[in-house]
Amino acid sequence: MAASPQQQGQGGPGGGGWTPEQFWSLLDKADRRFARVRDLPPLGRQEPDAFAKAFRAYTQLWRMQQEHRHRLLDAGLRRWQVGEIAARIAHLYYAQYQRTADTALLSEAFVFYHAVLDRAYFQDADHHLSPAKHLRFLARFLLVALLLARRSHTVPRLASDIRTLLDDSKMSFQDAEYKEWKHVVQEIARFLRADSPFMNMIPLRYSYAFDPPPDTLRTVPPTVKKRGLVLSDTILCSYYPNEVKFTDLSIDVFRMVQCLEWEPCGSFALNNGYSAHDESGQNQPNLLKDLRDAALPPNPLKTILYRPSVTHFLTVLATKCEELPSNGIMLIYLSATGEMGTSGFCPDTGEKVLSNFNKFDISGTSHTSSKENKEPCLWLGCRETEGSNCIYPGDLIPFTRRPLFLVIDSSTSYAFKSIHGTERGETAAMLLSPSSRSSAVGFSGDSTRHSGSQFTMFLTAPLQAFCLLIGNNGTDIDKDAYNKAEELLLLSLNEWATTLVASSSLHPVWVEVLGDPLLRRLLLRFIFCRATHSLFKPTNHKAEFLPTCMPPLPESVDAESMLSQSCVMRVASFFGVVSQFSFAEVTTWPDVDPEEAVVTSSSGSANKGGPETARDSDISNSSSSF
Repeated sequence: MAASPQQQGQGGPGGGGWTPEQFWSLLDKADRRFARVRDLPPLGRQEPDAFAKAFRAYTQLWRMQQEHRHRLLDAGLRRWQVGEIAARIAHLYYAQYQRTADTALLSEAFVFYHAVLDRAYFQDADHHLSPAKHLRFLARFLLVALLLARRSHTVPRLASDIRTLLDDSKMSFQDAEYKEWKHVVQEIARFLRADSPFMNMIPLRYSYAFDPPPDTLRTVPPTVKKRGLVLSDTILCSYYPNEVKFTDLSIDVFRMVQCLEWEPCGSFALNNGYSAHDESGQNQPNLLKDLRDAALPPNPLKTILYRPSVTHFLTVLATKCEELPSNGIMLIYLSATGEMGTSGFCPDTGEKVLSNFNKFDISGTSHTSSKENKEPCLWLGCRETEGSNCIYPGDLIPFTRRPLFLVIDSSTSYAFKSIHGTERGETAAMLLSPSSRSSAVGFSGDSTRHSGSQFTMFLTAPLQAFCLLIGNNGTDIDKDAYNKAEELLLLSLNEWATTLVASSSLHPVWVEVLGDPLLRRLLLRFIFCRATHSLFKPTNHKAEFLPTCMPPLPESVDAESMLSQSCVMRVASFFGVVSQFSFAEVTTWPDVDPEEAVVTSSSGSANKGGPETARDSDISNSSSSF
């Protein structure tokens, strides 16, 4: 990880021989190095030298403006230029976050961005700073604030500032450029509406304050062979026409990004109503409480692809598989529209889609038309060129030489069952969405265009998805009641986990999945999703509304097992909607050991009032010198 501007060498200009010309020369050099970093693809485990060089240049610039602020002001330095330096340092931190997935870097970026905004460095600089440049700064800050769940104060403020600045600067834009920014404003509004009723309830990240600590999770018996694989890399790809998104981040990928990260200790509780402090920035140390605890596991590396060509997608996948550690698992998340194909396949028949390798036959013996044997596929872009925009299940088979965890969210997800049994070395774990979405109140119409995918929401925010499914839009939910419902859901998830680890028929690939807390949580939420849809009356016994997984899970956690019915009933009873589900008459809540219930339901809450853990940051010493 590149060091911060304060951590990079303490030398540099500052002696008696210093001149303002050195500052201007270094500023030009820093600009050139920043441009090189900006053009780097956010891919690869090795940090490019350009990052270290750019940080080094801005280290020196930052120390110069701190130590010689008055002389530089006399020499022509303007406040907007100081703000631009700080904004570029923030951008460097965000670029590093994209490469490393270290949320501490995201928090560092927030500190610098917030300082620029709070100290109004760009105010009254219109004749030096173009409105477009100012809007790009606000949009980048907004993205960082969204990823850090700063929904109470910062996000609404930034959204309002962007809208106001665009309206005030309309005459400065050409028509085409103004329409582009107007579209961005509309994207922001749709994005914020997607889950606003449930914002600041529970963090999407794995949080010690709300989720069970990993060392308390039940594991398989020592007699069961286990390789100890961990989630180390992910590829997140989503594309739907007119989907909810901001920049190149769709609402579904936005949720998955956070779901696959560890919550910095205390940050969500500190910034969303669980503390007397808020995120307004008035209390500067609060901004630094997000910094990661050194004891937290590292986040898996993430590569986000928006509307990639299939060749680009496969190139990225091949690169990441090549760099995957020997004990690593690769998660691939694909959310896109699907095409049924011409084979007449229907998920109700339970057939497998055979891998069609005839198109690779160069012997000349195959004369079957590709149109006649067209397979179901996912569209990763516009349907202009089929070969470059659609991906088939067979495209992923060569990469099953490494451990893969596939999450396919599409109307043709069933087609990816064909991968099972044809792997080239490692059994792929697969969570596959229903082929149809529920027409419940919360997901009426094309839900992907309004609130994101129902299946993805169950994996990332299961209680929110459950509420929407039963027709509760969240406007009347009290935070304390919601937290109680989360505790009940956690008890249910724990019941399923206990049953899984004790099962003698559990497939080895799921044994490995249960050993990784992030993947374990996805699997348990999948079981909840499957059981909920199987028991929900509008979708009861309708295969097209039920998600599936490969390899199959033990029968003890089947969707309509007594355990699953009891677990779903626990949550449904809390919301008073038992009548919306088809439970067996003998269904009762499962017996829960009192000690276990206390540990499970309060493992996080016990920490809510405790001391927060945060490492010292040199930025806190420098931010006061902005």
